[in-house]
Amino acid sequence: MKKVTLLIPVHNEEDVLPQLEKRLLENTGKLDAYEWEFLFVDDGSKDGSLEWLRKKHQQDSRFKYLSLSRNFGKEAAMLAGFDAFSGDCMIILDADLQDPPELIGEMLQEWEAGFDDVYAQRRQRGKESILRKILTLCYYRLMHYSSRIRLLPNVGDFRLLDRRCVQALTTLREHNRYTKGLFCWIGFRKKAILFDRHDRQSGVSSWNFSSLFNLALDGLIGFTAFPLRLAMLLGFFVSSLAFLYGIYVFIKTLCYGDPVAGYPSLMVVIVFLGGVQLFTLGVIGEYMSRIFDESQNRPNYIVAEKNGEKI
Repeated sequence: MKKVTLLIPVHNEEDVLPQLEKRLLENTGKLDAYEWEFLFVDDGSKDGSLEWLRKKHQQDSRFKYLSLSRNFGKEAAMLAGFDAFSGDCMIILDADLQDPPELIGEMLQEWEAGFDDVYAQRRQRGKESILRKILTLCYYRLMHYSSRIRLLPNVGDFRLLDRRCVQALTTLREHNRYTKGLFCWIGFRKKAILFDRHDRQSGVSSWNFSSLFNLALDGLIGFTAFPLRLAMLLGFFVSSLAFLYGIYVFIKTLCYGDPVAGYPSLMVVIVFLGGVQLFTLGVIGEYMSRIFDESQNRPNYIVAEKNGEKI
């Protein structure tokens, strides 16, 4: 009997966990040809999520959990789940029920047909602001044209991964992780399943604008040199303008004897060039900060508790 592991990162999801349990048992109960394991990774929750997981593990041994020592972020929580994986395939889904468990059966069918990575692609993105939808579209367009790895649009972490895919992902230990990009980087045979993303069943998402921006920045810096090339092109463009303007001023002064523009224009040029330099230094600094993070060789996460046992 093949073993299927459901990986569910959890962060302050106490209110929705009972609903999630019900939906999971309803859908996996129809698929009795498989052995099921429900692996929850508590990412430093401050509510009663961890206590719920402890009780559930005592009631049903199929419900297993890891509790991280603090909030390391969803990317690190998923890596912890990858490291603890022991089944034949893994299905990743969010605890907030925006990813419908009803797709599990269809994913398994495609896996049995020979696909290694069966990902769920959104037809619509659920309840999101217009600004967020526009920024997301622009980001995917930017990644599509600037990266050598084709990032799948409107695709999140909700997917089925064969054991080979999970094993490949565990070898990738970078600290500023962008798992959506890593899914594409490892390759393997992929298959899309279209679905309508639901709204959150309870609570408020911890993914605010700042955290989404940082995740997007990790993807941009981790999978493309576009920021560095942009800084280089911007520097070349400004230098070219300065050179042409210098020729213009020289010829104008030589031919007409006009005085060179004074203080206001000089200040504008200085401030503009200073801004370009600071932008370029910032881009270089982002890449260097990631090199520094990797050089420290710290673990991506620390497990404090596993299935009722202190680590």
